[in-house]
Amino acid sequence: MKKSLFSVLFVVGLVTLALAQPKSPVGLQLYSFRAQFPKDVAGTMAKVREMGFREVELAGTYGLSYADFRKLLDKNGLKPISTGASYADLENNVPKVIEEAKALGVKYVMCAWIPHNGDIFTLEDAKKASDVLNTAGKLLKDHGLQFCYHIHGYEFQPYKDGTFFDYLAENLEPQYVNFEMDVFWVKHPGQDPIALLKKYPHRFPLMHLKDRKPGTPGNNTGHVDVESNVAIGKGDLGIAEIMKQAKKSGVKHFFIEDESSRSMEQMPESVAFLQRLK
Repeated sequence: MKKSLFSVLFVVGLVTLALAQPKSPVGLQLYSFRAQFPKDVAGTMAKVREMGFREVELAGTYGLSYADFRKLLDKNGLKPISTGASYADLENNVPKVIEEAKALGVKYVMCAWIPHNGDIFTLEDAKKASDVLNTAGKLLKDHGLQFCYHIHGYEFQPYKDGTFFDYLAENLEPQYVNFEMDVFWVKHPGQDPIALLKKYPHRFPLMHLKDRKPGTPGNNTGHVDVESNVAIGKGDLGIAEIMKQAKKSGVKHFFIEDESSRSMEQMPESVAFLQRLK
C-alpha cells in the first residue's frame, strides 16, 4: 500500500515538474493570439499558461460569456489586469464598459483608438477626445476602475512646439485618465520611449512591449505592416533600456504584444529575452 502510494506521488511529481514553466516576468496582451483563440479558446489559453504568463490584458472573450471566460482564466491561473473598450462605448455607454470590466475582474480599462479622418489627427480630434475620455475616466474611477488611453502613433503629429500627445497629456486629467505606452507606437513616429517616460513620469501605469524589424520605415499615421513585429530583443527598439526607465517612471504592468502572424512561434523567444534582463 505504501509502495503504491509512493508510486502515485512520484508520478504526480514528475507530471507537475514537466508542466512547470519558468514564470514570465511580464504579462501578455491576448490579442497577440487573435488567430488562434477563435479556433480553440481553451487550448490557446492553456498555451498562454504553458509559456509562463500569469498576467494578461484582454481583447474580447471569443464568443464565451464573461463568466465562462473568467472561469477559463482562473483555471489556468491567469490574472486579468485590463481590458479594452471602444471609444464609442466610452462616449455613449460607460455603464456597459463598467459592467464588462467588473464581470471580467479587471482593474484597468484601456482604449486604443481615437476616431479621426484618414491619417490626419487634428486639434479638434484632440479636444473632443479630451472631453470624452475625461468624462468616462471619472465615471470609471467612481466605480473603482482605472482608465488608460493606449497611444497609437498618430498622436505624435506636430502641434505647436510639440505634438498632440503633449496636448493630450496636458488636458487629460491624471486622476481620471493616464496612458498605456506601446513602445512600438512611440518609436515608429520617430519619438524616444525613454525620453517620453522621463518627461511624463507616473502617467504610464501600463506598457505594451514589442520590437520592430530593423530598417522598417517609420510614420506617424498609426498604421504599419504587422509583419514588422519581431521577437523582443531582435529589433531596433532597445527594450532592455526602456524597461529600466519604465520601472523608474512608474510602469506597473507590462504586456508583450506581438501582432505578427508568427506570434505563437516568436513568443517563447520574447519571454526568454525578458527573463534574462536584470
